[in-house]
Amino acid sequence: MGSVTRGTTNPNRLRRMDRWIAAVHGAELRRATDPMAVDLGYGAAPWTPVELLERLRTVAPHTRVVGVEIDPARVAAARPYEREGLVFRHGGFEVPVAGRPSLIRAANVLRQYDEEQVAAVWQRLCARLAPVTARSSGGLLVEGTCDEIGRRHVWVALGPEGPRSVTFATRLGSLDRPSDLAERLPKALIHRNVPGEPVHAFLRDFDRAWAAAAPYASYGARQRWIRTVRALASDWPVTDGPSRWRQGEVTLRWEALAPRV
Repeated sequence: MGSVTRGTTNPNRLRRMDRWIAAVHGAELRRATDPMAVDLGYGAAPWTPVELLERLRTVAPHTRVVGVEIDPARVAAARPYEREGLVFRHGGFEVPVAGRPSLIRAANVLRQYDEEQVAAVWQRLCARLAPVTARSSGGLLVEGTCDEIGRRHVWVALGPEGPRSVTFATRLGSLDRPSDLAERLPKALIHRNVPGEPVHAFLRDFDRAWAAAAPYASYGARQRWIRTVRALASDWPVTDGPSRWRQGEVTLRWEALAPRV
């Protein structure tokens, strides 16, 4: 289910997303009996599922990864890269794997769809996730967009119940102002960056806080970012802390940025 995308991919492109997943979802993967991660729509080359396996296994050694692509030729080209813990399958949004994944990553996939299609795709993918139990917060869907070499990235994290958070991540040395990240907003938000929408107000406040923190630039871009996010947290529901801010990240509750109906 779905359409063939352009398939653009580069080695190390999704490192920021992978690093975040390992940090915030690693414990959940370790608790799972058979942790399975799906790299949905990995593109014309298999670099991203190969890297996902390596990064997740640093925090959850028993994790296995399934790369899923809708283009059969791409699947055939990826098969020589299969190894213990890594396989490739032909498919789309139906997620053709046995069992319920602990993680589905869909990077730079929905960007090529219409905004009206996003909610249905989210619902379908969330229904495939491992369920919430007394011991588990359930599987995680991470859907977002980044630039070609992974310097700027914005993603939404969803559980079986729906969207939970939005994360902005960047290489701080390449950043002029935080609203530069607007061009990488996922499809659910990118057309909502207009006056009257929460994401527009947030990026406006982000830029203002960044400008106010300009004196900290003498200590480096990281210190300026940390000061900026600390100021933002007084008005916006920031869910993470300095350990993530130091990575050039900030995460907010989805409800704060969700589009107005």
